[in-house]
Amino acid sequence: MAQLSDDCFAFNGPLLPVVEAERLIVERVKPVAGRETAALRDAVGRVLAQDVVAAVNVPPFDNSAVDGYAVRGEDLDAERENSLAIVDRVAAGHAARQAVKAGEAIRIFTGAPMPKGADTVFMQEDCRTEGERVIVPPGLHRGANRRLAGEDIRAGAVALRAGRRLTVQDIALAAALGLTKLGVYRRVRVALFSTGDEIVEPGSQLRGAALYDSNRYLLFARFGAEVTDLGILSDEPQQLARAIGAAAADHDLVITSGGVSTGEADYVRLAVEKIGHIVFWRVAIKPGRPVAMGVVPGSQAGEGAAFVGLPGNPVAVFVTFVRVVRPLLLRLSGASPRPLVAMPARATFSYRKRKGRRKYIRVGLRAAPDGTIEALKFEQDGAGVLTSLTETDGLAELGEDVTKVEPGTTVGFLSYASLLA
Repeated sequence: MAQLSDDCFAFNGPLLPVVEAERLIVERVKPVAGRETAALRDAVGRVLAQDVVAAVNVPPFDNSAVDGYAVRGEDLDAERENSLAIVDRVAAGHAARQAVKAGEAIRIFTGAPMPKGADTVFMQEDCRTEGERVIVPPGLHRGANRRLAGEDIRAGAVALRAGRRLTVQDIALAAALGLTKLGVYRRVRVALFSTGDEIVEPGSQLRGAALYDSNRYLLFARFGAEVTDLGILSDEPQQLARAIGAAAADHDLVITSGGVSTGEADYVRLAVEKIGHIVFWRVAIKPGRPVAMGVVPGSQAGEGAAFVGLPGNPVAVFVTFVRVVRPLLLRLSGASPRPLVAMPARATFSYRKRKGRRKYIRVGLRAAPDGTIEALKFEQDGAGVLTSLTETDGLAELGEDVTKVEPGTTVGFLSYASLLA
């Protein structure tokens, strides 16, 4: 279970800024307990639980970076062509049978060990052969086209640090070090609900004022967590409290959508307060201000599951998930925080907003004739318009102090790929 106190998200202001939410999460939330071993092929997306220290050099020996001719750099005339005797041939996976001496060259292929005495490799396309000799051009600097032992990483160095969410590149590095498995944190266990009498399961018949549930599909299977889909809960306070309490008993994080605003039928926040503790429920973010975060008691004393209640509109669900829940989920998983970096784009639209809230506008991208990347606002701005997510490339982020955007203004752009990575 997650180790959380009742006030781990505590904040005294009326609206919690996004950066403050991130700070509270990093400072006060601890990773889930439990570690395990994962085979390399199964470790992508997992979070490394301990440093990986290189036991060998990568590469393990000096080798050629190209197909060509290995020579002694000290023998070369820097001003004129050099004619050298070809005395051997060495392919990758084999060693030269002799050292290179003055006036000699050895035919070599990419990845093959450098022959003794050789320190420079000429690319074959820059040379010409005449019988048993090779003519190499002038001007190549000594040491060219040679990979040194350990130039990628040296034995004893930290290759991968604990807290890293493993990518395919990381797995390749671990394989290059000769590893077959890695120590990782166990997966975060997440319980997922949608709420609302108006919400029905896709595939069922729509009746009256019912709507198909899309929110759980926006949230399912994110960031390597083990997600338990607990379906749809009706707007009944006792049922909500029982279901959330039961989910907290064997999960690290409980996520719901809908029912956390101030309406008379918004029962989720009240249900959580009966069995646990809501610490804050309004974030200075749009779309998605009503976001509840708190702690629900778990099955053991001193342990509790984190609780997040998201808004009901799907776009608000998406925005609050990637900007509020994402750092919480990564922190619970043991991942070290890596701040999102917004890329600059030139706005093609006008927009006005109130000061004090961070606004996320759905935008598409295009390249202007001058090469600048431009951001185009989606026509419909409503928090329930799902096509505003499918027909755009990401979010333009307008900070709390920004009150207006005009065509030509530089805005920060966050791609969906970066938000979901």
